[in-house]
Amino acid sequence: MTMERIKMKKDIIILHGTMGSPEGNWLPWLKSQLENDYNVFVPSFPTPENQSKENWCAALRDQTPIFGKDTILIGHSIGATLMMHILEMLKNPVHQSIFVCPVFDKIGNEEYDALNATFIEKSPHFDWESMSQNKGNCTIFMGDNDPYVPAWHAETLHEKVGGDLISIPNGGHINTESGYTEFAELLDIIKERKLNA
Repeated sequence: MTMERIKMKKDIIILHGTMGSPEGNWLPWLKSQLENDYNVFVPSFPTPENQSKENWCAALRDQTPIFGKDTILIGHSIGATLMMHILEMLKNPVHQSIFVCPVFDKIGNEEYDALNATFIEKSPHFDWESMSQNKGNCTIFMGDNDPYVPAWHAETLHEKVGGDLISIPNGGHINTESGYTEFAELLDIIKERKLNA
């Protein structure tokens, strides 16, 4: 494959969550489904040790290309929160944003709230306007019985930035624990947007 062909592809960046990894949940499956048609990046972030927004942003810069109009961002749990911070800072919109079980405030679990503290410290005072302007096509997934993240997190994000909100019956936290080693609904959204681009 030539460099020209590689540059013609859109970049997909998939961000794992707290206690997660590039090998966790549905991330490896999704990468395998997409890498023929996209440049797929699944950065590894320090967690639980040394977990902070600053350290994750540094890791992101080291492991991914510059974000732009050909970028598709996908984030799970606190990875979706990192996406929120990215979208606040961008000067131009990305192509597509997909939030999965997003977190932007405390969830009532002391261990996770401590690990997530630097990501949510400005809640609820995010720059919602910039986020809305930079999100591109936007989809927000949530499980209707998520044991970790209350439904109002996804619902409030949808209220603030728009896009499509998809509630998955018995989806839980949309992770391996909930039976999600694959995530066909998310793959379908990417394929659908590609056809309509």
